[in-house]
This record gives sequence, structure tokens and C-alpha cells, in this order.
Amino acid sequence: MTEAANSDDPDGLREGEVAVAPPEKFDAQLFYIGRIRTPWRRREECPKNARESDAECIIELDPRWADGLQGLDRTSHVIVLYWMHEARRDLVLQAPHHYAEHRGTFALRSPARPNPIALSVARLLRIEGNRLSVVGIDCLDGTPLLDIKPYFASTDAVPDAVVGWHVERRR
Repeated sequence: MTEAANSDDPDGLREGEVAVAPPEKFDAQLFYIGRIRTPWRRREECPKNARESDAECIIELDPRWADGLQGLDRTSHVIVLYWMHEARRDLVLQAPHHYAEHRGTFALRSPARPNPIALSVARLLRIEGNRLSVVGIDCLDGTPLLDIKPYFASTDAVPDAVVGWHVERRR
């Protein structure tokens, strides 16, 4: 376990952050099924969450999977799962700039996590061949795509869900 001592930490840890060694081997395999094209080239440019931007982004699905899009054109929103390929994978405690207190990795939506899988609910604008135009993505240009699923408001939305510490945040 590595804990940050100060802001000049050579591992890039912020004060109070803790990193751990990853497992020696992977448990599973997956395929990237495409790439996401966005206007953001650097992490500092990315919105903090997908709702902060109205930028139109393009999901480029590998052509071999294009037939899997049949019927998706009749949905208004899609769940997009993607791999935050430039994120740290060793943090268990994090110190986000926009929160006053440290949080455990699994209490945050940060891309820094053991498996940097991100999820966005994006508005589907159109499908042209193997390309989907969407609004509501928050990743770097070229981010690997893991999956696309239709968003069902009847089962995916939980209006009374609460993250208490987020409501009470101080920064």
C-alpha cells in the first residue's frame, strides 16, 4: 500500500490518497467493439460527468458488429460502457479536487478504479452504418468501447436513489 505524503508525490498521489498493488493476473478477457470520438484530447478538457456537455460525439462500432444495431434506431437513449484506458488502476482512496473529503474508490464515479469501466446514458441522435451520433459522453477521443445497451427508463431509472455524502459536499 502506498500513501501520499504531499502534493509532490512521485506516484502522482494527492494528499490522503492510497494506492495498492494490482492482482498478478487477470480474471477475464473482453473485446473492444469500437472507439468513441470526442472533442477532448486531454483529461483536463473532459467534462466531470456526461451531463456537463452537449457535445455531439461519435461511437464508431467495429463493422463486424454493425448488424447488432438493428432496432436500436428506435430508442431515444443508450447506455454506453467504455474503458477509461488512461486512468490509474491502483487507487483505493481518492482525493478529488471538487470534494472536501477523501472517498473510497467505490464511493466515487472517478475513472481511477481497478477496472476503469465507465457508464454513460447518452441521447441517441442518429445511426449511420456503424456510427452512432450521441450526446452525453465524458471521455477522451479514441476511448475503447465495451458495449451499447438500450436505456429503459422503466427499469434503469431509480428516482429515489441517494448518495448522501454527495448531497452534503462542501467544495
